[in-house]
Amino acid sequence: MDIVLIIIGSIVALLGLIGCIIPALPGPPLNYVALLLLHFTDRHSFSTKFLIWTLVLTVLVTVLDYLIPVVGTRRFGGTKYGIWGCVIGMLAGAIFFPPFGLILGGFFGAIAGEMIGGKEANLAFRAGVGSFMGFLAGTLAKLIVSGLLIYYFIEALL
Repeated sequence: MDIVLIIIGSIVALLGLIGCIIPALPGPPLNYVALLLLHFTDRHSFSTKFLIWTLVLTVLVTVLDYLIPVVGTRRFGGTKYGIWGCVIGMLAGAIFFPPFGLILGGFFGAIAGEMIGGKEANLAFRAGVGSFMGFLAGTLAKLIVSGLLIYYFIEALL
C-alpha cells in the first residue's frame, strides 16, 4: 500500500506544480495533499507541528492568490470601481472561461470597472495592469510554496 500512496502522492505533487501555472488546479493544496499521502506511509512520518505549519502556509498562499490581484489593482491607481470590477471579473472568468478566465477576467474587469467609474482609458488600463501584476505575484508565491512542499516531499522520500 505504501508504494501506491507514494505513486499517487508523486502524481498529485506534479499536478500541484502544474496548478501553480494553470488557475483551474489548486497548486499548493495539491502539494499539501501529496505530503499527507506520504505521511500515511511507513516511509516517513511528519511531525504534527510541521503538518500544521505547512497547512497554514498553504491556506495563506491560497487566500492571498485571490487577494493579491485586487491589491495590485489598487496599487496601480484603481478605485473601488476597479477593485469591484477585478473581483467580479475574476469570479465570472473562473466560472465561464476556465482556466484562463481568472487571469483575463480580473484584468478586463478592473478596466471595465474603472471605465464605469468615469476614468480615462489609460488610467483604467493601468488598473488592469495592476490586476495582472498581482496575478503574477500570486503565481510566484504559489510556485515558491509549492516548491518548498515538493522539496520536503522529495527529501522525505530520499
